[in-house]
Amino acid sequence: MCALARHRQGRRVGQRAFTLIELIVVIVLLGTLSAFAGPRFFDNGALDERRYQDELAAALRYAQKVAVASGCAVRIDIASTSYALNQQPASGGHCNAASSAYDVPVLLPSGDVMQGAAPGAVTVSPAQSIVFDALGRTSLISDQTFVVGSRNIVVRAESGLVTTP
Repeated sequence: MCALARHRQGRRVGQRAFTLIELIVVIVLLGTLSAFAGPRFFDNGALDERRYQDELAAALRYAQKVAVASGCAVRIDIASTSYALNQQPASGGHCNAASSAYDVPVLLPSGDVMQGAAPGAVTVSPAQSIVFDALGRTSLISDQTFVVGSRNIVVRAESGLVTTP
């Protein structure tokens, strides 16, 4: 048989194709993989927790840095689904250390107020206020662990160190 005749039959000598069984096995494996792995790609719960943990830890660190840089105490109010930073008012160009009010919002370099809200179903516990003094120390009696969903943020009482173990 000549080469032209073999070509007309639809296959060349030595050329192979997938069998129907091989194609079905591949389709079943892809279906099984997508059934188990697919929901992980579309569920943002764990990602939202991680983002908010990072955002809240950054806000705590920023509160400490602003307190040290300005010499005015900064309070961060952490609620179950939000946080906000406020500073003591100034009096005569200096911090009014005698004031117990924290009614001056802390601003970001962009001029926006430093505050945030938790995404979706992410919550923080416990709800608490922390004051950072001009030396970066906290008003906490002991180290505090904040639980953000399934993640933690630890604030050291004496040094104000914020860690995300």
